[in-house]
Amino acid sequence: MAKHVIAGAGQVGSEVARLLAGQGHEVVLVSRSGSGPELPGIRRVAADAGDRAGLTALTEGAAVLYNCVNPPYHRWARDWPPLAASLLGAAEDTGAGYVILGNLYVYAAPTRPMRESDPLTPPSAKGEVRVRMWQEALAAHRAGRVRVTEVRGSDYFGPGCLDQSHLGERLVPRLLAGRTVRVIGDPAQPHSWTYVPDVARALIAAGEGDRAWGRAWHVPTNEPMAVREVATRLCALAGIPDPGVKAMPHWLVRAAGTFSPMLGELEELRYQFVRPFVLDSDDFQAAFGIAPTPMDEALTATIAWWRDRLAAAA
Repeated sequence: MAKHVIAGAGQVGSEVARLLAGQGHEVVLVSRSGSGPELPGIRRVAADAGDRAGLTALTEGAAVLYNCVNPPYHRWARDWPPLAASLLGAAEDTGAGYVILGNLYVYAAPTRPMRESDPLTPPSAKGEVRVRMWQEALAAHRAGRVRVTEVRGSDYFGPGCLDQSHLGERLVPRLLAGRTVRVIGDPAQPHSWTYVPDVARALIAAGEGDRAWGRAWHVPTNEPMAVREVATRLCALAGIPDPGVKAMPHWLVRAAGTFSPMLGELEELRYQFVRPFVLDSDDFQAAFGIAPTPMDEALTATIAWWRDRLAAAA
């Protein structure tokens, strides 16, 4: 069994920690709050991942360092550069393999399914931040200073996904309560949705052996579904009537963005929700032999998690 260090105790970092601990590994889960699953094998540490010396000390002896950090959208330009430099530096200082949780913002607005070989020409400032992070890490890899890979997924859903998920608390609890859902963009456009447990499995697989290093990969992801299709299927699995999904007027989204930093930052990502936004994950599936969790199974687990959460709150 090996030591693994995870920076970030959000929905993905916590799931990675649970899976690794379940396999008998030593897990150090680092976050500012020291939060995360309270399970045997997981040591939760309250620390700043931007402190290279402190993170290096925690990473000594680790086989893999996972970057699962996710600063607030409106602070990416300010927060990511020092965080990325610290994480990359800690991996270099300790010899740990460095696995980065990435996203699809690095690509141009797609006209076909996105592949890992696509040019990195993002149409957003947030995408430019992520491209610089990856290029700096890849340059360090090519210089022989570190082993690095990046694993990119589409919009997340599943147990534990709350306000930052388009299929989280803005959708599932409303449907379960019989209320119509209003979404950003066109609810009839095909869209790839990536299940969080599949993200965690892909990160762990990428950190094992030598297959992943030196390139980016896409998380195994099911065939695309429009958000309206997802809602209809979710209601069928839950055994409830489908109250429907409607588009939120664009003017209303823009107006709300003046008061909500989160909604304001979504404006430059609007292209992802008004046209097909589809991920191709064939490379990872072929190389690692890992398929995505079937959509019905993933939605059923998501429904159960939300019903337990809502029952506990009541």
